[in-house]
Amino acid sequence: MAARTRSDVREAAILTATMALLGELGYDRLTVEAVAGRAGASKATVYRRWAGKADLVAAAVGRYAGAALAYPPPSGDLRADLLALVDALRKSLLDQDAALVLGLLAAMRHDAALAGVVRRIVLDHKREAFAAVLPPSADHGWLAELTSAALLSRLLVTGEPLDEEFLAKLVDTVLLPQLEEPRCGT
Repeated sequence: MAARTRSDVREAAILTATMALLGELGYDRLTVEAVAGRAGASKATVYRRWAGKADLVAAAVGRYAGAALAYPPPSGDLRADLLALVDALRKSLLDQDAALVLGLLAAMRHDAALAGVVRRIVLDHKREAFAAVLPPSADHGWLAELTSAALLSRLLVTGEPLDEEFLAKLVDTVLLPQLEEPRCGT
């Protein structure tokens, strides 16, 4: 493993501070000055790396999404691989601060640039995860979107459990049927 440079350590501190403040304050109240203060850096240091708040938040979300979304390697058993993937997504979602998720979603509704960057980053990670276990012909983006919607709905809307039974139902009744060849006449 390569040694981390002082620059790498500083960047990690800034991105960690950004995520923490995003959860505490929300996107609208988050400032580059507050991030710099929390990270023990100057505003100039932050602005040398990122053009502004939206770029900084996008970088923090990208780093966080990449670290949080750790998936097991494919086993070759499609159902088992999908269950493992959906379980990893569930664990990642449960590890996130709900206030952070809601704050980021609200900010994305009002900042198109932020929304575009965050969507691309998060969806790219999820598409890659689905691509690792599914055939190339599968619509990885669509399956990632369906899965995310179902998990977020359970967590933030219905409040029903994100348990093994739910994951199995999601895989068996939603995801696996999406992978079947189209039937004649349908």
